[in-house]
Amino acid sequence: MTAIHPSILSADFANLESELGRIRGADAVHVDVMDNHFVPNLTLGLPVVQAIRKVTDLPLDIHLMIEDADVWAPQYAELGAESVTFHAEAAKAPIRLARQLRSQGSKSAMALRPATAVEPYLDMLSELDMLLLMTVEPGFGGQKFLDIMLPKIRRARQAADDLGSRVAIQIDGGVSSETIERAAEAGADTFVAGSAVYSAEDPEEAIAQLRRLAASAAESS
Repeated sequence: MTAIHPSILSADFANLESELGRIRGADAVHVDVMDNHFVPNLTLGLPVVQAIRKVTDLPLDIHLMIEDADVWAPQYAELGAESVTFHAEAAKAPIRLARQLRSQGSKSAMALRPATAVEPYLDMLSELDMLLLMTVEPGFGGQKFLDIMLPKIRRARQAADDLGSRVAIQIDGGVSSETIERAAEAGADTFVAGSAVYSAEDPEEAIAQLRRLAASAAESS
């Protein structure tokens, strides 16, 4: 199933409630949490996510680009986030953390930077509900999609299929109507789109178009 998760990193932070109202047709809202340590940017934290939880019924897809993921990730699950993504590079005990998130009622998801090989983590795919493969360097929106990540997406999708495990393969970075088909053909099925949605005149139509393009590409691959 193709899923589109608009990123509020591209939204107007001064009007988040109304900005969330512009993407009601999304499958989830992607919330980037950055600490200016793991990545060179600072965004929002637990209090803002708690406020977002109160004003939207959309599932929350929390992407933690922070240090001490083992400490902080469970707190976002406790807030009621439907999915919490921690970075493999920031987790001391990723399997334990994935199991803890699931025990708290959240989906467990793990992210990899572009230069982090996927192979060392394939054996733990059964512990995950989603694997996020960054298709730009994490930290800032509006970057160009890295086509060199397509083979990595293919390897992850093949490994998940071989396990018989229904792990979503999410990509984040440079997703647009020009790039989403290539990623879907490679095996991605969940797409984080920031500026492609929020810079559109009609964000809902942008979401629908991205979903159509990805679904069609996946069917033909």
